[in-house]
Amino acid sequence: MKKESLSKLKKELSYVGILFILFIVIFKIIFFKENLMVVFRVIISIFWLFVLPGYAAMFYWNDKLDFTERLIIGIALSAAIIGIFSYYLGIIGINIKYHTIILPLIMILIGISINVKKVKE
Repeated sequence: MKKESLSKLKKELSYVGILFILFIVIFKIIFFKENLMVVFRVIISIFWLFVLPGYAAMFYWNDKLDFTERLIIGIALSAAIIGIFSYYLGIIGINIKYHTIILPLIMILIGISINVKKVKE
């Protein structure tokens, strides 16, 4: 990747990390009776299923959209794609316990490969 894209990626991933910590604090305040590990697992699953795949897919448009726009659109895009593909994989017969690992990973890898291809051109 180009230096400027890589530096922008590092900077924005730190924003995602700050957002992750902020979500943990907010969810711990809302669900104050729950154990911290339960809240942590919920936030990790939300970020794994929706935030990271959406961010990876939308990083292609890093020069046209700013971070918050890409993050919000990416979360909605990730929820839609993972929901639709999970439905069809369930119809095919693949157990749903594998969807939470396979689909976000595939979406992240596709987003990374598209970004690497864009930078090389």
